[in-house]
Formats: sequence, C-alpha cells, structure tokens
Amino acid sequence: MPAPVPLTPTQESTEIACQSCGAILNVAANIRSTTCPYCASPSIITRPSAPDRPTPTFLVGFVVNHERATTAVRQWLSRSHLFARSDFKSAVPELTHGIYLPAYLYGAVAHSAYSASIGENYTETETYTTTDSKGKTVRRTRTVTKTEWRPLSGRHASYIVDVIVTASNGVTNEALQAIEPFDLRALRAYSDAYLAGWLAEEPSRTEAACFDFARQETLAQIGGKLPNFMPGDKHRNLQHQTTLTDEVIDLVLLPIWVYAIRYANDQPPIQILVNGQTSRVAGKVPISTTKVAFAVIGVLVVIGVVFLIFAMARQ
Repeated sequence: MPAPVPLTPTQESTEIACQSCGAILNVAANIRSTTCPYCASPSIITRPSAPDRPTPTFLVGFVVNHERATTAVRQWLSRSHLFARSDFKSAVPELTHGIYLPAYLYGAVAHSAYSASIGENYTETETYTTTDSKGKTVRRTRTVTKTEWRPLSGRHASYIVDVIVTASNGVTNEALQAIEPFDLRALRAYSDAYLAGWLAEEPSRTEAACFDFARQETLAQIGGKLPNFMPGDKHRNLQHQTTLTDEVIDLVLLPIWVYAIRYANDQPPIQILVNGQTSRVAGKVPISTTKVAFAVIGVLVVIGVVFLIFAMARQ
C-alpha cells in the first residue's frame, strides 16, 4: 500500500512527493488519491477528519473494469431511444475515469399517524328498463358494484434502510439514482488500501445538507408505502404525519465510471455514469428536434388518412 501523505485540512491544494520516483505532484483538496503520471504509482492522501471532511465508514469495491464499462456505454448509446440525436448515438466515449464517489448511507425508523376513507365493494342486483331488438320496452336485471365508505385512522411503523444520497456537487442525486441499485451486501469497512490506483473524491456537500436530503427522500418513500398498507378495496383522502427516529448516516464511497460524450462542436459534453459494480448506464439523452418534427408530421398524416377513409365510407 502506498505511504499516506499528511495534509492540513485548510489547504485548497498541495504538493506531494511520489513515494516511488520522487516527482512532485499538485493535488486538489477534493481528491483523496492520485496516480503519478511518470511512474503510474498510486498515492493515498490522508487528511485529518473534520466536520466538513469526515473519514469514510464504508466502501463498495469496483467489479466492472474499464473495458466492460466502455462496452456498456457504447451499447447504451446505440440503443438510445427513437428521438435521440444521431450524432449522439454514434459518438465515441471519451474523457473516462473511474472514481470512488462519496455518498451518504441513511437509515431510520419511520412512525406515521394516518387517516383515510376506506372503501369496501359489494354487489347488488338492480332492475332497469330498456328497448329490445324489436323496439319493445322490456325490464331486465343486472349486477352492479357499489362501494361503502368508512373512516379509518391508525399508526404505521417501518424500517427505512439503504437510502443513498450523493455527497458530490459533481453528480446530482437524480443521476446517482439512475444507476442504482448497488448491492450493499458487498459493503466493506473503509481502508486506504482499496483506493490504490483509483481516483477518490472528498465530499463537497456537508453531512447536514445530505442528512436533510435523505430525510426528504425517506418521507417520499413513506408516502409511497402507505397506500399499499391501506385495507379494503380502495381508499381516498389519505393523509399522514411521519416522524423519524433512530437515524443513522454513514459516509460511503461508491464505484463509478464517468464518461464525457462529445457529440457536437457547438454543444457541451454529456455526462454518462456507469455503476462500477453492476455496469448499469445512465445519462441525459439529447433529443433531435428534426426527428420529433417528422414524427409529429407522420402522426398528423396518418390521422388525416384515417379521417378521409372514414368520410369516404360514410358517403
């Protein structure tokens, strides 16, 4: 394992000496590891733990190598949806690096007080009057379904585990969610040894901000779970108030491959992420306005032809 290089927490960047060849390297403050460009030796940078720069608790190791990640990106590009720009679908992935991305792993116990109207379905046979095929008025019966509503209130408790929120300003939470899930059974206690040969980023979002973000995501999860908990055949007017207890949050490093896709000289590159454990790919796809316009015109033409055929058939 490369020898750690001590730094003071106030440095925005620092110079370190490569432990193998002695080259002097300039390292930014948000980087936890680096590789010497002269001898390819990895260096791990240790900094004193601070409230805005905690030491990671856990790490998920890389499983997907660079070749497999690049293949996954190329396949993803070629299978982009119908309205994707053609130059994007044929673009060559570039500016690649594998990085351990900082994220927070959150868990809690959620206690919810809820109220709702619960509907129980039942059937009745009713008689109605109609006209038969000969024009005569007849009485017939049919079975109809009706709903009886009743109020219900109660309490619901559940464990919330494995909520992941990004701690990097370079990757949004939506972008990280798009390449989830990670198999957290592979979590390992953090050790500098895992970072050798990889880039590793320090958190650029505070723990407090990520805590709030995780709480919001948790409350949204509860809002999605409660409807499935309701009894009866249907429900309406569901309301709930939720409190969170026994909260835990730990800094974890996640394996991510990051690609920049340059598809046009007049457009900024598109960030593509690959899950370094599962090879799942995600990113924003630029839409071709020309393809959309042709599709709209095609739909209008089909509607016009159908309308014309229908009109001719009625003549």
